[in-house]
Amino acid sequence: MSKKTTSKDNTVRSAENKIKNRSLIWSLAKNDFKKRYAGSYLGAIWAMVQPVVTVVMYYIVFDKIFQTKAQAMAGDMPIPYVLFLTAGLVPWFYFSESLTHGTQALTEYSYLVKKVVFNIDILPIIKVVAATFIHLFFLLVLLVIGCIYHYYPTFYTIKLLYYSFCMFMLSLALCYTTSAVVVFFRDLSQIIAILLQIGMWATPILWNASNIGKTARFIVRLNPICYIVEGYRKSLCGTGAFIDDIGYAVYFWCFTIAFMVIGRLIFKKLKVHFADVL
Repeated sequence: MSKKTTSKDNTVRSAENKIKNRSLIWSLAKNDFKKRYAGSYLGAIWAMVQPVVTVVMYYIVFDKIFQTKAQAMAGDMPIPYVLFLTAGLVPWFYFSESLTHGTQALTEYSYLVKKVVFNIDILPIIKVVAATFIHLFFLLVLLVIGCIYHYYPTFYTIKLLYYSFCMFMLSLALCYTTSAVVVFFRDLSQIIAILLQIGMWATPILWNASNIGKTARFIVRLNPICYIVEGYRKSLCGTGAFIDDIGYAVYFWCFTIAFMVIGRLIFKKLKVHFADVL
């Protein structure tokens, strides 16, 4: 057999494996989403209830009771506070859901980790894809709230898909590290839960980063989620150029790619021990 034929066969096999992996990821992600609420009367509706209740409670407190303070927190953003708030909460819910469940990917699917023939590298992806299903629903909710306040979809709205992809990649990059480490250090799940609580207030979700000084704003914007939250708001109200703040975008992708490389290296180094520990 010639070298050209062997190379061609390897290329075909590689393409077939990628297609199989995509189909498997899609199938397992759907099953993962469904099984979380199996046996309950409302099923997947419960996935939407808690975030919606959170948005409603913040709306009542800040937009009705403390309306003046709420608009002060929004700063120079021209949109109503409830829209400002929802545009920040939607990507945060996505990140929180992805990281929380993605961290448990290996421990939850321990029976698959122990199968020699199964590609465990796709397990964190499955969790993040499953979280995307809920996120798509909340993107629709965000657009509906925008329409209620007369902020109708425009050409800028397309950028929401880009920023959703940004959050997908950032979450996946972090999940490769956390899912591998939590196998050996189970307390990491509790630490992440605490960090998410702190992170929600440290990230400009309830408040506008433009309200603080330049030095403090620079520090806050080192948080890559800040790039995404600001992007959601700009996409919704159609402010700025379609492609703006290139420097911040470069920083975000450098950060994400760096963590993806680090996460993959940690995952690869530790995965030979996963089956023994689990």
